[in-house]
Amino acid sequence: MTAGETKLIFPGLTGFYGSWRDIAYTLVRVIIGYNLFMHGWVKVTGAGLAGVSGYMAKQGLEPSSAFAAAAMVLETVGAACIFLGLFTRFFAAALAIELLIALLVVHLQAGFAVGKGGYEYVLLLGVVLFAIAIRGGGPYSVDRLIGKEL
Repeated sequence: MTAGETKLIFPGLTGFYGSWRDIAYTLVRVIIGYNLFMHGWVKVTGAGLAGVSGYMAKQGLEPSSAFAAAAMVLETVGAACIFLGLFTRFFAAALAIELLIALLVVHLQAGFAVGKGGYEYVLLLGVVLFAIAIRGGGPYSVDRLIGKEL
C-alpha cells in the first residue's frame, strides 16, 4: 500500500471489488449510451429536424439547423457507439461538449433542480461522459475487440 491509499475495513471484499470493477464500468458506459440514445431517438422520431431546429433557435443557438442535426446525430449514432464501446473516446467527448453547451445556454439560468429545468441532469451526464472519454471503451467494448481507440 502506498501513501494516501485507503485500506478496506473488510479485506475479504478485495476479490469481489476486483472481479466487478470492469463489469461495473461497462454497465455505466452501456446505461449512459442507452439513456442518451433514447433521448436522441425522441428527437428523431418525434419533433424531427424542423422541431429540434425550432427549439434550438428559441434557445439562441444559431445556426439552429446545424445544432439540431449535431444533437440528433450525437444522441443517436454517438450514443449507440458509446453503448457498444465503439469510437468511445470521440463520442463521449463530443457528447460531453454538447451537454456543456446545453448546461450553459439552456439549463444554468433555471438553477440546479432538474424538475425546474435546471442543470442537475446534464451536469451528471456531462461529467460521466467526460470520465468515459478519459477512460475509453474499457475491456468489454468493440474498441478493445478491434484493438484501437481514438
